Amino acid sequence: MSRSIKKGPYVDAKLLKKMQKLNETGEKKIIKTWARASVITPDFVGHTLAIHNGKKISSGIYIGTDGWTQTW
Repeated sequence: MSRSIKKGPYVDAKLLKKMQKLNETGEKKIIKTWARASVITPDFVGHTLAIHNGKKISSGIYIGTDGWTQTW
């Protein structure tokens, strides 16, 4: 079931804060996250996320302007 329009998209506050900090400094590094339900916002473009799959950090996802690409 999708999230209501009234509430808006869900973005984990810690993840968003990390992305904004990286955007301010211009630093490019892999961000590990356990927030699988989080929506990708335009702040994420140009960064790589390592997402936890329930057992281990499994996939490196590069977020580009044309979509995402699995890096490993």
